[in-house]
Amino acid sequence: MPRHAALFLLAALGLVGSLHAAPPVQPVDRIDSARYAGKWYEIARLPTPLQRRCVADATVEYTAMPQGGLHINNRCRTKDGSIAAVSGSAVPIEGASGAQYQADFLQPGAPYWIIALDPDYRWAVIGDPERKTLWILARTPQLPPGQLEQALRAARAQGYPLDELRYTPQH
Repeated sequence: MPRHAALFLLAALGLVGSLHAAPPVQPVDRIDSARYAGKWYEIARLPTPLQRRCVADATVEYTAMPQGGLHINNRCRTKDGSIAAVSGSAVPIEGASGAQYQADFLQPGAPYWIIALDPDYRWAVIGDPERKTLWILARTPQLPPGQLEQALRAARAQGYPLDELRYTPQH
C-alpha cells in the first residue's frame, strides 16, 4: 500500500506541475520584411552550441527573400579576435499563424520565431517553442534600459528562462 500511495503522490505532483506550465510560445502576428531587413546587434542570448565560440560583437543581418523568407548572416568576434560567420535562411512555416520560421543554419528546419517586436523595429526577441533558444536584438549596439526592460518583460511573459541569459559585449 505505501508504494501505491507514493505513486499516487508522484502522479498528483506531476498533475499540479502541469497546471502551472507556461502557455505555448506565441509569435508576433506578422512582420514587415522590408522594415525588418538590415543589421541588428545581439544584446543578449541564451547559450547555444552555434555560438559557443562567440565572445563579443555579435550581429545578424537580414535580407528579405521572396515569399516572406529571410536570408540570415550572423557574425561575431571569437576569443582570439577573429570573426566567425554563419549564414542561412529562414522560411515561413507553411500554414502557421504569425512570424514563425524554419531556419537552416541552426539545424535543418529549426524553429526561429519572432516572439516580440518593438512597434518601431528598434528591438526584437527571437525564440523557439521549446524555449531553448532566445536572442534579444537591437538596431543599435546598446539598448536603452527602458527598451531592454520591455524586451526582457516580453521574453519573461512567454516563459523563457532568463536566469541563463548572457549579455553580449559590443565594441
